[in-house]
Order: sequence, then C-alpha cells, then structure tokens
Amino acid sequence: MENATRLHNSKRLSLLESEEIAKRERPVRLLKIGVWLYFFLLIFEGALRKWFLPGFSELILIIRDPVGIVIMVYAWYYRLFPTVNYIVAMFIIGGIAFFTTLFIGHGNIFVSLFGARILLIHFPLIFLIGTFFNKDDVIKMGKVIVWISIPMVILIALQFYSPQSALVNRGVGGNLEGSGFSGAMEFFRPSGTFSFTNGTTLFFSMAASFIFYFWLRPNGVHKIVLLAATVALIAAIPLSISRGLVFSIGVILIFLIFSVSQKPKFMGQIVVTLISFFILVFFLQKIEFFQTSTEVLQTRFDNAARSEGGLEGTLVDRYLGGLISAIVEADERPFFGKGLGLGTNAGSALMGSGRVFLLSEGEWGRLIGEMGAVLGIATIVIRLLLSFDYALKSFRALKREKILPWMLLSFALLVFPQGQWAQPTTLGFSTLIMGLLIASLNDVKHPATDSGKQE
Repeated sequence: MENATRLHNSKRLSLLESEEIAKRERPVRLLKIGVWLYFFLLIFEGALRKWFLPGFSELILIIRDPVGIVIMVYAWYYRLFPTVNYIVAMFIIGGIAFFTTLFIGHGNIFVSLFGARILLIHFPLIFLIGTFFNKDDVIKMGKVIVWISIPMVILIALQFYSPQSALVNRGVGGNLEGSGFSGAMEFFRPSGTFSFTNGTTLFFSMAASFIFYFWLRPNGVHKIVLLAATVALIAAIPLSISRGLVFSIGVILIFLIFSVSQKPKFMGQIVVTLISFFILVFFLQKIEFFQTSTEVLQTRFDNAARSEGGLEGTLVDRYLGGLISAIVEADERPFFGKGLGLGTNAGSALMGSGRVFLLSEGEWGRLIGEMGAVLGIATIVIRLLLSFDYALKSFRALKREKILPWMLLSFALLVFPQGQWAQPTTLGFSTLIMGLLIASLNDVKHPATDSGKQE
C-alpha cells in the first residue's frame, strides 16, 4: 500500500512538472523569435536606413531597442528572467549614472536615455539569449550566418568596384555621398548591408568563427555551401580593405590551432581546414578581380605603417595605449563624469555638437568620461570579469571536446571587452556573440524550462 502511494505521488509530481514545462515552452519559443528578430535587424538595419526606408533613418538607428525591451518584459512576466549578479551590478551602475547625468552631468534626458539603454537593455540581453537559446539554436544561427556570407561578399564586391554615387553605395538616409569610408588607391571600404564599414569587419569576423567550426563539425552544413562561404570569407579580406578583419581572422585561426594542442584527435580536421584555406587563397590571388583588391589592402597596410609606426605602433599606441591612457587620465574627469550618452556620436549630435567624439574615441575612455572613474572602471571590470569567466568555461568545454564555445570565444574576446558600444552595430555584435557563447554551453533542449537562472 505504501509503495503504491509513493508511486502515485511520484507520477503526480512528474505530471505537474510536465505541465509546468509545457507552460514555459510557448513563451520560450516566442522569446527565441525575439532573439532571431534582433539578429536579422542587426544584419539588415543598415539596408533599411540606406535603401528601403531612408526617411526613417534616425528612428531605425535604435530599432533593436524596442525588441530588447519586449524580450525583457516578456521574460520578466513569465518569470523567466535570469538571476545573474552581472545584470544586478550593471543595473545599479546604470541607474546611478542615469540620475547623476540628469542632476550633475549634461542634464539632457534624451541623450541620457540613449546612453543608459546600452547598460539597461543590451547588456541584460546577453544573458537572456544565453538562457533561451541552447547549442542547437546557436548552430542554427551559425548556419544562417554561413549562408548570408555568400551574398554579402557579392554585395561588398559590387560596392568596392562601384563609384560612391552608385545606388549600391547609397549612404544612410539616402545620402548621395556614399556609405564607403576611405581606404587606399581611391577605393573605399564597403559597408555591406550595414550603416558603417565596421559592420562588414564584424560580420565576417563572426562568420569566420562559425565557418572554421563547421569545417571541424559539419552539423548538417553541405560541403558545397561551406566551401562557398569559405571562398566568401577569403574574398572579403581584401575587398573589405580592413586591417581589423585581417587581425580578427588571424586570432580566430590561432584559436583553431590551439585546440589541436588540447585534443590531438582534431589534428586531421584542422590540417584539412588549413590546407583548404590556403589553397583557396593561392588560387584566388591568381584572379585579376582579387589581385586589385589585394593590392589595395597591401597599400593600406603600407600607408598605416608609415603613419602609425608599423604593427607595433598600431597595437601598442591604438589598442594598449588607449586602454592605459583611459585609466591614467581618469582623475582628470569629473567624479561622476559628464553624463551618459555624451560619448556617442548620436548623443553629441543631440547636444548640438555634430557627430563627433566629445569625450574619447576609445571605449574605456568613453565609459570613464561619461560616468566618472568609479562607475566607469566598475563597468570595465564587469566586462573583463565576464570575458574571463566565459573564457575559462569555454576552455573547460574544449577539454571535454566541445569546440563551439571555444571558437565563439575567439571572436567574443575581440569585440566584447573593449568594443565601442557607443556605435550601435558594434554594440549589437557584442551583445549577440556573448549571448551565443553562453548559449553554446547549454546542452539541454530548453534551458529556460529547467531553470530561470544562469551561472
């Protein structure tokens, strides 16, 4: 009799748990749709601003913000909002900075909101993506990125060889001066479907992390598609005229090779991947179409070497120098900074100063300039701690032969710790890649239905 009662109670508990999971599955599906919408708006926001809805260009600049708010509110309503110390800390920092901006800083409510949205909307979205997505969802998005990379490289090739007055190079808001940015030899850096040329670099950097992963773990990606995407990636390097993309792909390749030292069983796949990569590079350079773009890229490197002192000058002065100077000069800023949003181009435009850097072109300098030494450095520390936290988790996953988090980390570390969040496209890619990195560690089918918490 006692055993029968226990069995009955056990079945009842299982039924209740099943009902609870079923209740959560529908909102989780809707929240996943929200994440996909955020992704597509990130990729095609510039296309809307340049070609399809130029009259609404300024409004579309923040088109992903309402999506983020809806995702957050919906998750909170269904008690699926993750409990994460990083979010709590950033909410506190953002809340304090918002009020000090209004009462001590520049005092412009619209500029304040534009700055606060970075900390209070996009940063929490990282963990919402990590909660509602799992490894399978990340792979699905990776496949979409692989597919998009093929027409994307065709688009930037057209932009590269077309004059800035051409429709394909139309600027934001229908600007007839073009969306390209100075490159070399009278060629301009193409912007693809993005508002600015940095979108091209960020997109193909993220695509590289997935393309190299799929060479190791095909996961249903057809070899012809993967080969075409690889050709697109190689072609994008010179066509983008971006030193940043060259650097990013180099770092991602290092991550790929490092995985061999941890798991020699990957050696065969990685050797094939690298050989295929360099063979494609060799043959593409025999085509005149790509010889021109390669010459332009080489010229840009040479020009930069003369003006910045070579690779050492570029890395030390522009990267490390900017980070160090931001800390060193922190005591020269007001204690609570000059106010949220003032370090963004849009914020400076709203303040009547035009689209210029009023505080600092570097990210860390902007944070300290807007929020002061204490809050600014606290934000920097949170970003560094989060990066280190998931770098460690990704490394541990690699030890367990899980390559996906490690390959996503290769791009995440390039854009998240000191990426320029004042620029909406960089902010979007930082949010997305960290969210996908966290989600790639989720093996369960619906992590949010098991728990509303993240580590």
